[in-house]
Amino acid sequence: MPTRRRFLLLLPSIPALAVHQGARASETRVEESESDAKSFGYRESAAQVDAKSEPKFKPGQNCANCSQYDGGAGQAYGSCGLFLGREVAAGGWCNAWEARPAGK
Repeated sequence: MPTRRRFLLLLPSIPALAVHQGARASETRVEESESDAKSFGYRESAAQVDAKSEPKFKPGQNCANCSQYDGGAGQAYGSCGLFLGREVAAGGWCNAWEARPAGK
């Protein structure tokens, strides 16, 4: 059963937990150098996509408007169904891009 004494003993560790959670967020982001990212041609910025080597790319496509992306409006990163829930950049792109259905 939680007690006031136990709470006061744990209180100093709360900032350390917050720092640890912040570190975990960056570990879940997909890096362009990873083999899975390379196989999908993932770029953290759609502006860096070479249209000659990625013929499926069309201007205006990015992770934020892909059906696989699950991130809130205005967030820089969100989870992606292709990368097992890991985070990708909202402004990124990969060759598995698929238009998000209207209203989603």
